[in-house]
Amino acid sequence: MNLAKIRKASERLDPNRYVTFKSRLHHERVAAVLGIALGVSFTVCFVTGVISHVIQYPPSWYSWPSRPAGFYRVTQGVHVATGLASVPLLLAKLWVIFPKLFEWPPINGVAHFLERASLPPLIGGGLFMLATGVANINQWYFFPFFFPAAHYAMSYVTIGALIVHVGAKGGIARAQVSRSRDEDGTDNAERTDGSLTRRGFLYGVFGTSGLVTLFSIGQSFTPLGKVAYLAPRRPHVGPQGLPVNASAKKAGVIQAANADDFRLRVEGRVDKPLTFTLDQLRSLPQHEATLPISCVEGWSQSADWRGVRVRDLMAMAGAPDGAQARVESLEAGGLYNRSTLNRHHVADADTLLALELNGETLHIDHGYPCRLIGPNRPGVLQTKWVHRMVVV
Repeated sequence: MNLAKIRKASERLDPNRYVTFKSRLHHERVAAVLGIALGVSFTVCFVTGVISHVIQYPPSWYSWPSRPAGFYRVTQGVHVATGLASVPLLLAKLWVIFPKLFEWPPINGVAHFLERASLPPLIGGGLFMLATGVANINQWYFFPFFFPAAHYAMSYVTIGALIVHVGAKGGIARAQVSRSRDEDGTDNAERTDGSLTRRGFLYGVFGTSGLVTLFSIGQSFTPLGKVAYLAPRRPHVGPQGLPVNASAKKAGVIQAANADDFRLRVEGRVDKPLTFTLDQLRSLPQHEATLPISCVEGWSQSADWRGVRVRDLMAMAGAPDGAQARVESLEAGGLYNRSTLNRHHVADADTLLALELNGETLHIDHGYPCRLIGPNRPGVLQTKWVHRMVVV
């Protein structure tokens, strides 16, 4: 086959013969600016997500600290906020680069090959992460897999593809952003026909991302709680002025959480196993602490708690120094009906088996008769309806 025939065959295969993109917004500079913004938001989201996962599912060699008390509240709040802010950025980026999917020839050199090869895991991973993340904060589990494991694993796929993509496109993006004028010599804000300029388009995208953040960040940054219209939880809305995720009815503990029948048992690796009624727990020295409930869905709120220090109970039972403890709930099932306190949390003076919230006896949806509360812990590990503590 001679060169002319090869050229004709290539032209017949060229999809741009049939698809045209007339908008000036499909431009390298617009794509570069959005790409940089997405790279920053994805990176912050990835780092804070890894922190969240390691705290919630610590490897055997790691024992996360109890201080600063609000560290998890900040990292998880930032994680969810940057994830939500990335949604309009990613959708706009996909629309801008859509013509690139029809580029011909599809591969033009090593750098181009790396760029194209990184697109499926980058786009697919990004859409997967944001879609499942938004579903998770709204507790809508329409998917058949375990969200934390899948979300965590896919984050590495996405960030790996992002690194490859940045390596392949970084020079081009830098050149596009540094240019002051387009190829035709006009500034991207100069339009005379009244249509949307590239700069106006970018302002609109970043403005939308900012509004999404403004109307959702109040779920963890309480001064903006009144405008948290997009947040699944709003501060001070719930029993005793504190939101809840799982009610006692949903957990199936309404009958079990009876004060007359309640007994707290402290056992395991102790010299003297102990059993307390609710009145006996109330008669022990009480400690007060102001600590946040910080949920993986991104919402958090500080509250005043009062109860018995875990370390005092362990000392009374003769637990060895440096021991850990596992607290267990009256909830019969569920993924988080127990949690482990590492040595840092056991020793912390503010780790309590709380009996009161904001000066009142615990509401049953907040864990009555007795619940765990400690500094720098995810909400799912602040076990409610505690009836047993095992020293391990």
